[in-house]
Formats: sequence, C-alpha cells, structure tokens
Amino acid sequence: MATDALTLEGINALYGDSHVLYDVSFRLAPGRVLALLGRNGAGKTTCMSAVIGFLPPRDGAVRLFGEPVTRLAPEAISRKGIGLVPQGRRIFPTLTVRENLTVARQLRRGVERPWTVERVFELFPRLHERHAQTAGSLSGGEQQMLAISRALMGNPRVLLMDEPSEGLAPLIVAEVGRTIARLKSEGQSIVLVEQNVKLAFELADDVVILNTGRVVFAGGVAEVRSNDELVTQHLGVF
Repeated sequence: MATDALTLEGINALYGDSHVLYDVSFRLAPGRVLALLGRNGAGKTTCMSAVIGFLPPRDGAVRLFGEPVTRLAPEAISRKGIGLVPQGRRIFPTLTVRENLTVARQLRRGVERPWTVERVFELFPRLHERHAQTAGSLSGGEQQMLAISRALMGNPRVLLMDEPSEGLAPLIVAEVGRTIARLKSEGQSIVLVEQNVKLAFELADDVVILNTGRVVFAGGVAEVRSNDELVTQHLGVF
C-alpha cells in the first residue's frame, strides 16, 4: 500500500491560551489535490501553519511520506520537501523576479524534472518578460505567479497553497487554476486552501472541511458536491 504524501494525526494547536485546532486528522494521497475548505476563521491557515512549522502543534503528528516532521523548524520542514505558497504572497519586493526565484532554489535528489528558473519561465511566460523587474512593481496577478514559482523552486514533494486566487481578477484566477491542474497532471501532491469553492471543486480530488478548528467532513469531491446541506452549512454557498 502506497504511503500517503502528507498525514495529519490528532493535531491540537494553540495560540497562547486559545485552543484553535482540535484533533485535526486527514491524509493527502500522492499526486492528488486535497481542498481544505471552511468559512473565515475555520482554522485553514492555522492548519497550514501547523504543517509548515510556524505554529508547532501541542500534540499530534505530521508526516511527510511517512517521515515525522512535526516539531522541526520551518526551514528544516522546507528542506524535507514541503513547499508553501503563503496567503498574501509575501514575495521579496525589492528583489527582482529572477532573484526571488534563485534565492528559493533547493536541489532534491531523485527529482526527474527539477524546477529551474527556465522551467518556471516556461510555466509563466509573463515572469520571463519581467525577469529583471523588482517584484514589488508587479501586478497582483504577477506577484501570485511569482509566489507559486518561488515555492516550486524548492522542488517540493508536497505543495501547500493558501488562498492562491485571493484578490485576483477572474482571468488571472483561471490562469492560476490551469497552473494547479497542470501541476496535478505532473504528479504534484497539493493541499489547496481556497475560498473560491467553485475553483476548489474543479481542481480537487478530495475535500476536508473545517469548522471552528475541527474536521466536519473528509471525503471525495463528488460526495461534497452532491450534499447541498453540507456545503451551505459549512461553506455558506449553494
């Protein structure tokens, strides 16, 4: 039986005295997209922070292809193979596009087609056109492309994407969606946090829904799509 790409088992996390994640468990199979959904404040970004090491869990386990990474520092977790496209992009505004990419480069053994600057520019030709511009001078859509590309330069085994369509025009949202679909077709394992439920349903194989820090649903995307009551109650959309 194949090892899951990412496993969370009984994750509890606190901000100070506030308990924010309650026994969160789910599994991401290799080469699949898992959409992590929920209303604002449900705990989605907190869950990503627990995985990447920004908020070490009080208890529970995070495993990457079976290897425990629970209480490693964020930079160590990144080196193990978890990449993050953070909410709000967080690119380096005073560095050029090319510099943003080169500082994020990590080589990983056994990668058949490693991500390079040239391969990223093939994925996003617009970044190639703007390779010498400072990242702070890019449009919001171009900055999101750069944030995705920077994460890919780490050649991640699992890619966490936190609200990649947030604040983008519909045409750019569609481009981001096509990019995620392409990464999936190339075998990239992805956890997608997304408020755009329609986009998430189009891309995901599996869905986990959080409500106030608890998993209230975990299953296939078709199961969620056919359950209007579940979607309305926990996501606020029809």
